[in-house]
Amino acid sequence: MLFGKKTNLVGLDIGSRTIKAGEIAETKKGRMLKKFGTIDLPIGVIEDGTIKDPDTAAELIRQLFRNLSIRNQNVAISIGGYSVIVKKINVQKMDEDKLQESIHLEAEQYIPFDISDVNIDFQILGEADGNPNQMNVLLVAAKKEMVTDYVNLVQLAGLNPCLIDVDAFALQNIFELNYDLEDGNVALIDIGASKTSLNILKNSTSVFMRDVSLGCGQINQRIASQTDCSLEAAEQLKFTDQPDGISREELNGIITSVITDWCTEIRRALDFFYSTYPDDQIRRIALSGGGANIKEFRDLLADEASTEVEIIQPFNCFEMDSGKLDLAYLEKNAPQAAICMGLSIRRMDDK
Repeated sequence: MLFGKKTNLVGLDIGSRTIKAGEIAETKKGRMLKKFGTIDLPIGVIEDGTIKDPDTAAELIRQLFRNLSIRNQNVAISIGGYSVIVKKINVQKMDEDKLQESIHLEAEQYIPFDISDVNIDFQILGEADGNPNQMNVLLVAAKKEMVTDYVNLVQLAGLNPCLIDVDAFALQNIFELNYDLEDGNVALIDIGASKTSLNILKNSTSVFMRDVSLGCGQINQRIASQTDCSLEAAEQLKFTDQPDGISREELNGIITSVITDWCTEIRRALDFFYSTYPDDQIRRIALSGGGANIKEFRDLLADEASTEVEIIQPFNCFEMDSGKLDLAYLEKNAPQAAICMGLSIRRMDDK
């Protein structure tokens, strides 16, 4: 699917520690990457998906767009975490208009929030297995307060939020664009600063999705606790060959402890998949987010899951102008760019 200029959206991934922006363009050769860049957020501006300091966050978004010379003000953003519920449900077969009228009633039994406090959307997936009178529906519910906060932040930055996606869906979209889905079941895992998103695909359909409060920030928190330093100082200590106040061996021990927790949580998700589909095998795990850069984590996860683990490469599907893009920078930031680029391929008239 190609994009006309009038419907292009800039992908804007607003994380807890880093904001990412990406813009693509339609060319005769296909999709071309025009711009991609990141800007770091000070600790505390956004915590666990909650915007604590919108003025600072908005100014940094504006600065990022200035740095990249992005003029398009129409953006796609995404949300995740415990304020977002994604669930596949079965309902009586009906047309989309009829379901639109009854979806709130259907959703009440599945949503652990007051139904008046959430925005609800859905996607009809097709006929339910073994029951021609029912159909599978993907139900998405997000707390109105969270959606409003992110919309207000984007507008405060002088931009126009045209589409709000879910982190796990954005990751799935960019993966599907870059990889062949016919070679088995896949687990997509994005490990950010404060949240990990898991999305297991069976025959290109999401069958399990979960966000958990695990992320790279845990490493900083444990370092800070052990050395009695600030979180900012802990971030620097991670990359220091001879850190003050803690040995390299102790640092490595902290990292190992945290990534072991990550693997335990991921293993639970995989066990759920196998309990539901005992005859299936997950053929590969594709990692994104800052945690994907930790080699020890990739190796441990491969052993725990007994499957291939790789880092997602979100830029492979785009044409590149090497004269205008820093290819080394793109390669270094590829894991963190996945959700952003998944947003950049959306357009205004998407559902």
